[in-house]
Amino acid sequence: MNSFQLPDFEINPISERDAWRLCDFISANADHIKRYFPKTVSANLNPTLSNIFVLEKVSDFLSGKEYLFTLKDPENRKIIGLVYLKELRRAAKEAKIAYCISYDHNNKGFATQAVKTISEWGFNEQHLQRLRIIAHKSNLGSIKVAENCGYLWKETLLKEHTPPNEEPLDMELYVLQNER
Repeated sequence: MNSFQLPDFEINPISERDAWRLCDFISANADHIKRYFPKTVSANLNPTLSNIFVLEKVSDFLSGKEYLFTLKDPENRKIIGLVYLKELRRAAKEAKIAYCISYDHNNKGFATQAVKTISEWGFNEQHLQRLRIIAHKSNLGSIKVAENCGYLWKETLLKEHTPPNEEPLDMELYVLQNER
């Protein structure tokens, strides 16, 4: 499995050893990420749930159904973010990228570096031709990451995402084409 060592953090495929760290990450960041990652948050509310979630995501990774990567601080191995390559449509050679970063690592460029790395991995290792990022217009940090990684705004998707206890939201679609 691929791991990526970047100057300030590392990107690793989800591992069975990540359950406690993932539970800690979710606990510390639930309020920060639950609007756009409600399923991930609800699946990691305690260590037992996190263990089940991690085992499922490791299986998904190994089978090629979905790829979840952790961003870790190399010194203490603490999870500081997540990047998913999901909703793979192999026949169409496309997938969706979703990402979140801990509140205390916002605005440091980590999400941008991680999305660039996983986008390249998706093109080179998964032979994808098109990647999608979906962000709400108010999520300026996420939009900045998409644009910094070369993704271009394509269209507004009406009622695309329903956060917990909210009405459905229109979301902005950003696309990156593999030029190779």
